[in-house]
Amino acid sequence: MKIIFATDHAGFELKNVLVEYVKTLGFEVEDCGAKFFDKEDDYPDFITLAAKAVSLDPTNPKAIVLGGSGQGEAIVSNRFSGVRAVVYYGKNLEIIKLSREHNDANILSLGARFLSSDEAKEAVKLWLETPFSYEERHLRRIQKIEQIN
Repeated sequence: MKIIFATDHAGFELKNVLVEYVKTLGFEVEDCGAKFFDKEDDYPDFITLAAKAVSLDPTNPKAIVLGGSGQGEAIVSNRFSGVRAVVYYGKNLEIIKLSREHNDANILSLGARFLSSDEAKEAVKLWLETPFSYEERHLRRIQKIEQIN
């Protein structure tokens, strides 16, 4: 499976750490940027690339996007059909697990200003390893989301 990464300046350092980490887990990685640190860059420019790729094939790949809080990045991501982006910025890892089991989230948006690299690695590993449950109620809810215009 391919994991696509995207961030602006706020998540630049953590993205680079996570790209290398995800490779060690055996995943193929695509980096949509930022490719260099620019404190004036705009997250929609990079996040759009990752979200569009997931939207074109919502079953594979998945994406990990980063920003200061992760909120704006999730908002941009969720503008694309078939994308189910969730935000994580620490504390309860059960949120990560439920986002996959119940919502089949295909983009994880990380709040880089609130996570250490170890916390981010732990969350990413759990998110990538947790399968969707395929329970009828969760499938039904996702289908209803997809029908919203």
